[in-house]
Formats: sequence, C-alpha cells, structure tokens
Amino acid sequence: MMKIGIGSDHRGYRLKDKLRLFLVMQGYKVNDFGVFSEDRADYPLVAFKLSQSIKTTQKPKAPKIDMGILICGSGIGMSIAANKVKGIRAALCLTPEFARRARNHNNANVLVLAADFTSLPKAKAIVQTFLTEKFLKERHAVRIRQIKKLEVLT
Repeated sequence: MMKIGIGSDHRGYRLKDKLRLFLVMQGYKVNDFGVFSEDRADYPLVAFKLSQSIKTTQKPKAPKIDMGILICGSGIGMSIAANKVKGIRAALCLTPEFARRARNHNNANVLVLAADFTSLPKAKAIVQTFLTEKFLKERHAVRIRQIKKLEVLT
C-alpha cells in the first residue's frame, strides 16, 4: 500500500482535508502533516516536514512516505520550499497532463496544488494521475542524474 503525505497552509486547508478523505477512500495510507485549521499558517515548515519524510531523502528517524502532496493558495510557495530539500522534485500541476508529465519526464515525488485555482474535481483528477503514472526512464533518466549531481545539501 502506497503511503502518501499531505500538507497545506491555511489557504489550502479545505482542499487538503477533502483530498485526504478522497485518498483514504482510494485505499492509500495517508499521513497528514498539517495544518489542521484555517488559522493563518506559514507554508515553509509544512513543506519541509513533509519533504524530509519522502523515502529518497536522508532525514533520519522521519516517518517515511512514498510520495507527497502539498497545497497552498498559488502552489508557488510550497513548490519553492519543498524543492529546497535534497532528493525532492516537487511539481506544481494545474492539470492532469501537467501531473502526467511531472511523473513521466521528471520522476516528481511531490505534487503541489494551487487551492485558489483548482476545483475539487480537477484536484482529484490531478492527484489520481500523479499517483498512478510512472517514470519513463529511457531518455529522461540522464536528466534526473544531472539534477542529483547538482543538488546542494539542505
């Protein structure tokens, strides 16, 4: 069973809560990294906590998840913060096709959603695509190796 981490700031809270239930109903094990209300909250700490829990990162003793989903108003802040963690390839996806390419071409391991621009039905379709698509290693693997060589420890 795939373990999914999910987290948001206050602007993404409602969408996160609905997607968490959707994921559970789909049979995924879900770790909720917060926030747990619509009270103002800053996204960087949630992004770091979730990202450091992805199995490919080096954070010792962190609960390990297979993939992550982060949500904020625009998706931009979460993307920037998550990508500061070594081993993370977070992708802001506005459509299922973005999600397909993020997985197929970039082997993205964190999906970022923009709550202010994404309806629940569209978010479900994006999440479903992101979690079911596979990395197409052939010509894209060389690029992922290049990214890994360029990463700086956080």
